Amino acid sequence: MVIRSIPGSDRSYFTAILLRKSRVQLLESSIVNDLTTEMRRNLLMAHVSFLGHPLCVMTSHMQSMKPKSLERQNQLRTEWKTMREQPQDNSVIFGGDTNLRDWEVKNQGGLPESICDVWESLGQPEDCRYTWDCVTNDNNDLPFPTRLRFDRIFLRQAGKGSKVSPDGITLVGLERLNDCQRFTSDHWGLL
Repeated sequence: MVIRSIPGSDRSYFTAILLRKSRVQLLESSIVNDLTTEMRRNLLMAHVSFLGHPLCVMTSHMQSMKPKSLERQNQLRTEWKTMREQPQDNSVIFGGDTNLRDWEVKNQGGLPESICDVWESLGQPEDCRYTWDCVTNDNNDLPFPTRLRFDRIFLRQAGKGSKVSPDGITLVGLERLNDCQRFTSDHWGLL
């Protein structure tokens, strides 16, 4: 399998988008650096052709920690605005570590009309609810058993042309690495 990596930065915190070359052709990529942030976070975007259809994929690692809620909500507004601004013939998928609490989305008036939370649209499957699960994942040695849905996938359908129809969601990264008996991250991934 041949993968193309699109890095979001080469310093401090960074993100990356991995594309399977046999299915996805990269058209262009860009970085939105105007997220308000103390932790040098940004929004990484790639416009691609997926099986001949235009698609925009985005990721970010939003501000961490509960006290940074206002900054995180500002980042969320920027991400949703950027999703809505993409060409109407593109479906837009954002997936990343949002560090969001549900009440922060409610503070924004809920999801914008044109954007859905894929997990919610699939009926909120309980087995995929908690992506930061300190009950099961012991990478962070915390004294309290916290479970939150920090990682999310947002979808804005194309206004014209082909539509993306998610038909399932699953957690990944649930297996420990053999060498160190740790998980690959303190978060579960979403696929």
